[in-house]
Amino acid sequence: MNKRIYIILVLFQICSINSAFAETSVTVGFSPHGQAIDLVLQAIEAANQTIEVAAYNFTSPKIAFALAEAERRGVKVRILLDKKSNAHGHPSTDTVLAVHIPVRLNGHYAIMHDKYMIIDRSIVETGSFNYTASAEKRNAENALIIKGDKDLAGEYLNNWEKLWSEGESFQ
Repeated sequence: MNKRIYIILVLFQICSINSAFAETSVTVGFSPHGQAIDLVLQAIEAANQTIEVAAYNFTSPKIAFALAEAERRGVKVRILLDKKSNAHGHPSTDTVLAVHIPVRLNGHYAIMHDKYMIIDRSIVETGSFNYTASAEKRNAENALIIKGDKDLAGEYLNNWEKLWSEGESFQ
């Protein structure tokens, strides 16, 4: 009887470990063929609670409109941008400011060259893909979506919060 219970417990542990790994998924898309922008937009559209954005450059109308729409449907969106690349604003920045999305600029580094989003504290979008029309249409870029790894999302969120606290409100 004890041997049977032991075997059941071992099998339960193995299944638990496998299910923990099975919950994480990774998807990649490349540009300029539309895959990268599609992944980014799908991730934004799937958000239910929060989106934190860290971006070196932010000039993509499609991403700006998707973030504004997420805010309108009740998702808490916050955007952090590199100060030198975004200090003079852009219509994309105007789009998100119009729906009262907080935007901060970080100028504490030579450049804040990050390009990532944390969505609902469990999804990370990252890669070389700048949030620009050029990244979508002209550049060779990649976007990576990692779902279900809350530890990784937590590390990105901690980094994002540090950068956010160093920033200043966009004027």
